Amino acid sequence: MDKQLIAERFAKARSTYTREARVQQQVAAKMMRMLTDVVSASEHSLPEEIAARFRHIVEFGCGTGSYSRILLHTLQPETLLLNDLCREMEECVGELCSVPTAEPPKEATEVDVCFLPGDAESLDFPKETDLITSCSTLQWFSNPEAFFLRCHRALTQDGILAFTTFGTENMSQIRHLTGHGLDYLPLEELQRLLSPYFDLLHAEEEIVSLPFSTPQAVLKHLKQTGVTGTEKKVWTRGRLQAFCEEYIRQFTDETESVTLTYHPIYIIAKKKK
Repeated sequence: MDKQLIAERFAKARSTYTREARVQQQVAAKMMRMLTDVVSASEHSLPEEIAARFRHIVEFGCGTGSYSRILLHTLQPETLLLNDLCREMEECVGELCSVPTAEPPKEATEVDVCFLPGDAESLDFPKETDLITSCSTLQWFSNPEAFFLRCHRALTQDGILAFTTFGTENMSQIRHLTGHGLDYLPLEELQRLLSPYFDLLHAEEEIVSLPFSTPQAVLKHLKQTGVTGTEKKVWTRGRLQAFCEEYIRQFTDETESVTLTYHPIYIIAKKKK
C-alpha cells in the first residue's frame, strides 16, 4: 500500500470530493443513525442520552469533514480529534477546529476540535477516548488487526469502535476490467480480526449501484473522489477505448446507463473488558 500516493490522490480531489462522494455521504449519515440506535438499545438508554456517552471522540480518516460535521452536530463532544493521512485536509475542516458546534446546547461550551495529520495505523490516539470512529477509510489500511488492538488500548473501559469500510464487491467492475483494485476484506474476516479485542454490537453490509451515462463518467467520478489511490498504470488512448467498450458491453443496465458498485460494511463494537 503506497500511502504517499494515496495521500497525493486525495489531496488533488479535495475540492471535488464532497460533490462527488454521494455514496460516502449516505454511508456517513447512516452510520450516525445506526450508532445512536445500536448503542442506546444495547445499553438501555434513550437516543438523546447518547451524546453524554461520548465526551471524547477520535475520527480517523476525516477527509473533507462530511462525517466530522455530523459527529459535531449530533454528539456535541467535549473534544474531537480529527485525523487524516492527507495533511491538506486541514483546509477542509479548519473552520471546525476550536469553535463551538453549529447548534450548541443551551449552556454553550466550546468544543475542543483539533486536526492531526498522519497515518492512523502508526499514530497514538489519546488515552481514555470514548469513541473511535470513521467512515470509508479502513479499506486503505495495511494491518487492520494491529490497528484494532491499538484502538482497544486507547478506548475507555466501555469505549466504542464504530466504522464503515467497503467489502469484496466494491468497484467490482473496475477490478474485472483492469485486474486492479484494493484487497477488500469480507465482513466475516473483519469480525474475526475484531473478536479478540471487541464485542460486536452490530454488523451489516449492503450493495449500492450508481448509474453513469458513460464509462468515462465513471473514471471521472473515481478521480474526483480520489479513490484511484493505488493505480499507477498510464491510461493510453488504446487502453481507454478498450476499457470503455468492455464496460458498455458488460455493465449496461436496463436504463442504458453503466453502473458502478459500492459495497459498504457497517460495524459497531464495544471494547472487551
